Amino acid sequence: MRLALLPLLCAAALLAGCQTPLYVGQPDPVIAPRGWSPGAVVTPEDCRCVTWQCGPQRERLWRRWQVELEVGPVWQSRNDVAIPGDTGTRFALDDVTGAGPFPYGRVIVDYQLGKRHSLRALAAPLELSDTGTLDQPVSFRGSTFAAGLPTKATFRFNSYRLTYRYLLGCGCDWSLHIGATAKIRHAKIQLEQGALNETKYDLGFVPLLHLAFEKRLAPRWRFLADVDFAAAPQGRAIDFAAKLYYDVNDRWSLGLGYRTIEGGADNDNVYTFSWFHQAVLSASYRF
Repeated sequence: MRLALLPLLCAAALLAGCQTPLYVGQPDPVIAPRGWSPGAVVTPEDCRCVTWQCGPQRERLWRRWQVELEVGPVWQSRNDVAIPGDTGTRFALDDVTGAGPFPYGRVIVDYQLGKRHSLRALAAPLELSDTGTLDQPVSFRGSTFAAGLPTKATFRFNSYRLTYRYLLGCGCDWSLHIGATAKIRHAKIQLEQGALNETKYDLGFVPLLHLAFEKRLAPRWRFLADVDFAAAPQGRAIDFAAKLYYDVNDRWSLGLGYRTIEGGADNDNVYTFSWFHQAVLSASYRF
């Protein structure tokens, strides 16, 4: 009879603003009902809101979803290209397009599968284009682009990722996540000079490792450092961010920080290494 009342009790809790799932039985130390003490048992009648019991979100409501929008200007300090990688002319694409700044943004969606397991989906489109001149003749995809003439260069590097995250450990004010990321890159490098137009497209899969460390500095302030990275003889990829968040309330947070993206590939088909720096402004919503 008591278990039969569970759906009604949870529905009442949702209407009261407790938009989290109810756990029945001995709770895990990671999350528990608000006001819970170690060793206490959660019963079907207990529809108090579930809260984190460790980490930067300690004593805050446990929510399944978080959506974050991140925007800010991005600069490039390196963008070296040669196509093909073995016979093309190696040149600095950023000398043609300029260092920036260029507009940049990404959307991050987190879904909490359970107490320690979560998924993260990310879309980070990046495309920059401008007109400049080459300081030397450049052989690009078999065509020769002359020096000193107006040349339009376009660089695209769209990144789409799905990350599995595991809460490895947490203390009263910190947490450490580890995981693995499946990344799809959608890239393009293009040179246009008068009627001459050559484009190199690339669509590929890249496996990455994931690490994230978060620490609460004050009741409303949190610091987060996270990275997706991989390295191999053929190339490397690093996406690192350090951000400071201010929790406006239980649902909304604002953030600012710095992000750097570096990496590339060196093989017979393509040589490309770039390094970007972003000033980050973000807003996140939990539900």
